Amino acid sequence: MLNIIFMIAITAEAMSGALAAGRRNMDLFGVALIAFVTALGGGTVRDILLGNYPVTWTQRPEYIYLTLGAAMVTLLVARYIHRLYRLFLLVDSLGLVAFTLIGCNVALALDYNIAVVIMSAITTGIFGGILRDILCHRTPQVLRHELYASVSLVIALLYLALLALGISETLTLSISFATGIILRLAALRWHWSLPVFSYPAGRWGR
Repeated sequence: MLNIIFMIAITAEAMSGALAAGRRNMDLFGVALIAFVTALGGGTVRDILLGNYPVTWTQRPEYIYLTLGAAMVTLLVARYIHRLYRLFLLVDSLGLVAFTLIGCNVALALDYNIAVVIMSAITTGIFGGILRDILCHRTPQVLRHELYASVSLVIALLYLALLALGISETLTLSISFATGIILRLAALRWHWSLPVFSYPAGRWGR
């Protein structure tokens, strides 16, 4: 199940990257690059940080074809995508949860400390979006909008806690997945966010 959702998630993330590139009036290469980075950047950064070589997508070329294909399809259907906005939010939430759980599993398989496992989960979940926004010259959305990175943290903690209690992996995945989706959609519905730190310009420097 997780693999299927992962494929859906990287498709959706690639499309979101292509749309972000389009808002910045990038050429076809730029659209393809941003789509690729958005979809696979989190896993790539995770693998590099954990020393998990070869990087996952280099062994699964179908991921490359999928992300680039999604980017090209986005060019064709961009004018209609606003009608699918709610669906994109749902798929993006699925992607966040799937990427987070995959990040946990990769670090656990490599026998890392729990703190590293949690950071691996969060990195996998959110770093593609961070790279997308940096390349598109905007403040990363995951750091300033409704709960997103925090959801990734909660999912990772819940998943690890359930495993520690000896609950079966299938049930643990199901509970973690459902909790993550509900929390993310609730944050979108009621605009839940963390407190914002605002420091006025002009005090103690620029």
